[in-house]
Amino acid sequence: MSILPQESAKVVKLDLSAGSIDTVIVDGEPHVVFRPAVEAIGLDYSTQLRKLRDRSWANRRDIPTVAEDGKTRLMAAVDIRTFLMWLATVNENKVADEVRETLVAYQQETTTAVNAYWTEGGAINPRATEDQLDSLISRAKQQAEVLSILAPIVSPQWLETKARLVAARALGEEPEVDPLDIPLYVPDFLKDKGLKRREIESVQSWFGRRAAAIHKEQTGTEIGKRQTDLPNGSVRETKAWTERHRPVFEETWTRFYAAAFPTQLGLGEAS
Repeated sequence: MSILPQESAKVVKLDLSAGSIDTVIVDGEPHVVFRPAVEAIGLDYSTQLRKLRDRSWANRRDIPTVAEDGKTRLMAAVDIRTFLMWLATVNENKVADEVRETLVAYQQETTTAVNAYWTEGGAINPRATEDQLDSLISRAKQQAEVLSILAPIVSPQWLETKARLVAARALGEEPEVDPLDIPLYVPDFLKDKGLKRREIESVQSWFGRRAAAIHKEQTGTEIGKRQTDLPNGSVRETKAWTERHRPVFEETWTRFYAAAFPTQLGLGEAS
């Protein structure tokens, strides 16, 4: 189902070695504007959009975006995982010769280009104006103030990771974050196990509770908390799971869910 954000999102065009992709941030995550990417490789947009609607792995959002002409239009956007999954279904040998180079660039360079711009301090574009840099600095100060206010009520590990990200983006540097401190989310873990969207919605609440119980059983302490932005714009306090807690998730899965989903495979496990 599509969800419409309240505010229009600004489209940022990222250049690849051949062609370019239009990207936009939705709920803090980078997405690819679908139509221009489809048409750039000579495919019919309506047909490809219809195919996406039939795919359980597709995460599509209809969003109002500000185009280059300054007008606001409703566009379909997909997250990076969905875009790469869709690209994998496109046979480079079956597209026109003149667009094959663009397709290959999409397949090989999308993740690197998007991560470099949106995730690794890329908000400081080499062509950024002085006003844009000032705006970025101001936003970093505001985020730092929010983090200081949250300090007494959230997990120290989560707080430190967030602070490193804010500092790195303000300096235009790649964040120095321990891989084990990267946030781990129950829905993502279940999705990697092969569960479909409805199954995840049904399982995730009890999965989180059982994981928290196992964590306390193993460590004698409660799992910390963090603030999480929800798609509707609100903020909810959730458990501060990180990659260092993945063994707890695996134990929870083995104890309570593996037998119920014996045929489920993550993307990396499929043969």
